[in-house]
Amino acid sequence: MSFGGFFYNALFFIIAIGVLVAFHEFGHYWVARLFKVKVLRFSIGFGKPLFTWKKQKGEDLIEFVVAAIPLGGYVKMLDEREGEVDDALRHRAFNTQPVSSRFAIVAAGPVFNFILAAFFYFIFFMNGEEGIKPVIALPAIESPAAQAGFENEDEILAVGNTQVKTWQSFRIALIDQGIDGGKLLVKVKTPDLNIIERSLSIGGLQILKEKTDVTKLLGFKLWVPEVPARIGGITPDSASAAAGLKAKDLVLSINDQPVKNWKELVAIIQVSAGKSLHFIISREGEQQSLKLTPREKKRDDKQVGFMGAYPEIPEALINKTKTRIEYSLPDALLRALNETWTFSALTLKVLGKMVTGEAALENISGPITIATYAGITASIGFLTYIKFLAMISVSLGVLNLLPVPMLDGGHLMYYLIESVKGSPVSQKFEELGQRLGLTLLFLLMSLAIFNDIQRLIN
Repeated sequence: MSFGGFFYNALFFIIAIGVLVAFHEFGHYWVARLFKVKVLRFSIGFGKPLFTWKKQKGEDLIEFVVAAIPLGGYVKMLDEREGEVDDALRHRAFNTQPVSSRFAIVAAGPVFNFILAAFFYFIFFMNGEEGIKPVIALPAIESPAAQAGFENEDEILAVGNTQVKTWQSFRIALIDQGIDGGKLLVKVKTPDLNIIERSLSIGGLQILKEKTDVTKLLGFKLWVPEVPARIGGITPDSASAAAGLKAKDLVLSINDQPVKNWKELVAIIQVSAGKSLHFIISREGEQQSLKLTPREKKRDDKQVGFMGAYPEIPEALINKTKTRIEYSLPDALLRALNETWTFSALTLKVLGKMVTGEAALENISGPITIATYAGITASIGFLTYIKFLAMISVSLGVLNLLPVPMLDGGHLMYYLIESVKGSPVSQKFEELGQRLGLTLLFLLMSLAIFNDIQRLIN
């Protein structure tokens, strides 16, 4: 990755974390103020303050801070456990509030993340949704998809009771409804326009334990129309650029083997890493020859040849594979709420499967992967970046509700215990929980960063 690319990813990562953390902490802040708890400081980030200002809010002077480490934040409230409190202000200390009030203040952070996610999803769907039609190619032999009778150019309409309109929504529906194995009813439209249901048997296959994408694992491949072997564009500093290939070049043959379409071109390149290939191309009506040596690239745990070029796809074929879904304002709001709920439940399911060993720990991503996707989605466009923010906001909300000390969910667990036993948990118990929570978070972050580094290496 170039320095410019690193800076670009880092910038949009900081923007993403800043927005999500600010809204999360605003939830704590707003509800604390609602219950008349005295707020001392509102900080975005940890460590050394970069910017500090004070603002009078009613009878309180509150310090607002932007700190150097943009990986979290906090709202500091008056609390007897953190120092002496004047008797005149004791009724406004956090620790003296009823357990229901403390529960609401702590729960507000994650709840505001869900609200923010729904808002971002609403903006995204209000502008319409574009994607690739969920039309499949002939499934891999003996795969669950092949055994279920799926055929070339079947268009997926629904998985179980979930409507499917894009390839991405098909993939999410497979994970969501196939996570526990068993059988799934999949509604399809066949090439001759018949609407039928096929029974997909996943059985005991643990779809999240494998490193392969769920669609490929089950034998599904995206249907791709036959595209001429014409160069649409060249990646800078690639094997194609070094060989002198240009956009609009039509590849006629490689090593005297005729090339009929882009699929055949890719097949030859992938098995020829490091080998010098003799290309015959047509450029502006004239045949020319050149030498190209594909470079090696790791894909799906194996090394393949890679030339660094993409095809020119006729607009008619693009329109045949693309879809656009328009939503009215009520439909966009309903879809946003449903997407927030579905993704929240799916995140919780995946975490549960990781705990039981039924999902690979490689699914955990850290700041490097998140930063990479922040840069990618921002480069695609504002709406794609907004949808990315919605997904991360949901993840942040779900993770903070886990009953782990140090997280909001850990404090909520203490308050539930207090409401049952009639008194707060002991300070010794809380300190033990804090140490345990800190250890768990350290191990989780270490694993996430390790996975990030592995992805970079691969």
